[in-house]
Amino acid sequence: MSDVKKLKVTLIKSLIGRLKSHKACANGLGLRKINQTVTIIDTPANRGMINKISYMTKCLES
Repeated sequence: MSDVKKLKVTLIKSLIGRLKSHKACANGLGLRKINQTVTIIDTPANRGMINKISYMTKCLES
């Protein structure tokens, strides 16, 4: 299981006033508060959510 790629995603902008679908992507990734960082598995579905809200997240490969 150690060969699974993971991503660290941090929410850097507020969810207030965003589109419902963008809020849903953030919640799907487990992001709720500004500056909260979560570690997720690198899958196409997660990459798609990150790309959709790329303007309010920061992503690092780990």
